[in-house]
Amino acid sequence: MKKINIGGVPEHFNLAWYLTLKEGEYKAKGINLRWHDYYGGTGAMCKALRDGSIDIAVILTEGIIKDIIDGNPSKIVQTFVQTPLIWGIHVAHDSPYKTIEDLKQTKAAISRYGSGSHLMAYINAQNNNWNLDTDLNFEVIKNLDGAVKGLTNGNADYFLWEKFTTKPLVDNGTFRRIGNCPSPWPCFVITVREDFIKSNKDELNTILHSINNTTSEFKNIPSIDKTIANRYEQQLEDVQEWLNLTEWSQELISEETVMNVQKELFALNIIPKIVDYKKLIHKL
Repeated sequence: MKKINIGGVPEHFNLAWYLTLKEGEYKAKGINLRWHDYYGGTGAMCKALRDGSIDIAVILTEGIIKDIIDGNPSKIVQTFVQTPLIWGIHVAHDSPYKTIEDLKQTKAAISRYGSGSHLMAYINAQNNNWNLDTDLNFEVIKNLDGAVKGLTNGNADYFLWEKFTTKPLVDNGTFRRIGNCPSPWPCFVITVREDFIKSNKDELNTILHSINNTTSEFKNIPSIDKTIANRYEQQLEDVQEWLNLTEWSQELISEETVMNVQKELFALNIIPKIVDYKKLIHKL
C-alpha cells in the first residue's frame, strides 16, 4: 500500500478530508493517505513541502504562490475552496483599540513571515490606505494559541485569522473582532511536490477524484451543520452562515486568478516578480 502524506489546517474547511479518510476511501484503492494537522498554517506547510515531510498540502492561495516563486518545488493542481477567506481582525478583549484605523503603526501578530496572516496584514493596510513601510509592524506568534498569549500579554496588538475559526474566542471574551478583511481571491488550493506528481500521477488522480466527489455533495450531507458545530466547537448559527458563504471547487485555478494574485502581491513588494502561469500550476 502506497503511503502518502497530506497536510492542512485543522479547521472546518477540511472536514471533507476527514470524512473520506474515515470512510476508508483511499485504503480501498491501495493508498495509505496520512493527514497531518498544521497549526502553524501556510508557512509551516510550505516548509513541510520543501523538506518532503508532506507530499500534498491544502494551503492558502496567496501563501503558496509566494513560496513557489521563492523556490518551493511544488505546483498547484486544483482550487479546493473557491470562495474568499473572511479574515477577522482581532484585538484582545480589553484592548483600547476600537477601529481598524486605531491599529495603524501598531504591531500585528503573524504566525510566521510569508504566512497568510502576514500577507493579509498587507492587504488590510492597503485597503485602508496605510503606508506599507511605516504603518506595519510584526510579531511572530506561530499559531492561534500564540496569538491568544501575544494579544493578551501585549506583545502584539492585532491578529488576522479566519473569522469563524476564531469566533469561539470572540464569544468567550478572549478576543474582540473589530473588522473583516476578505481575501480578494479563492482561498484554498491543493498543492503537490513536483517530484511526487511525476511519479504518482495515478494515485494523485485517485485522491482528487475521492475528495471532489465529497466536496461536490458536501452541503447535502445530512446534519453536516451539526457535525461541524460539534467537531469544531462552534455555534450552529455560525456554521450555517459559513456553509452559506462557502463554495468548494473541483477545477484547476484559472490563469486570470493566478495573475491577479501575483499583481496584488507584487504591488505590495511581497514577491520580487510576476511569473508565467505554467510555473505555478500543473494540469493533470
